[in-house]
Amino acid sequence: MVRSVQKRSVGGALSSSKSDIDAFLSVASTTRDRGAGKGGLVFALDATMSRQHTWDRAQHLQAQMFDAVKAAGGLDVQLAYFRGFKECRASRWVPDADALRSLMTRIQCQGGHTQIGRILTHVRKEAAKRNPNNPDRSRVDALVFVGDAMEERVDDLCSIAGELGLLGVPCFLFQEGRDNVAERVFREIARLSGGAYASFEEGAAARLAELLKAVARFASGGRAALESSGGTEDRALLEQLK
Repeated sequence: MVRSVQKRSVGGALSSSKSDIDAFLSVASTTRDRGAGKGGLVFALDATMSRQHTWDRAQHLQAQMFDAVKAAGGLDVQLAYFRGFKECRASRWVPDADALRSLMTRIQCQGGHTQIGRILTHVRKEAAKRNPNNPDRSRVDALVFVGDAMEERVDDLCSIAGELGLLGVPCFLFQEGRDNVAERVFREIARLSGGAYASFEEGAAARLAELLKAVARFASGGRAALESSGGTEDRALLEQLK
């Protein structure tokens, strides 16, 4: 069970190839248009010790991504993370992205195994709830996850990812580092959920921020939001929606 926590303090780059970017923009046919009302986006982080040596840089890039969510507007956001010994937490849902951005920048890495399954299970539970702004809409429209490793049973993760796909909750995964096992599993989670994968490193920060803005606009308003924006990444994402 992911524990709820109110706003409080808690304590060799892989290049993004064109295929990675294309994959990130490839949202499968399970995605659907959203109705009226605010969207819901879960922003999840791996805060285990393996990310410590690049954490300062990653925090800067993650903050840029969070700013992109704020710029998109029309979203309630929940921050989730795991670290240490079986510590996995989620904030309350808030419309104030600045408050969660401040919380995120105060998270410190702690040694422990990955708990991606708990994040996916939590998102599945939240997705079963109704959006308070629109009872005909799910509480969660998309998951964004940033991590560098995978130390869990692959089939278990894929099973939950498939369930999220059936619920219409695409998972957009950003990988930091060169772990081949993590890449394969992240790509499979993205595929099964109807989301996408991209590498996460400084050279691609600007492009990834633009991609996240498009994802956030999609989570908020579906195709209509992408069409009205008319941005390059919005058009590319729109072209891939089926």
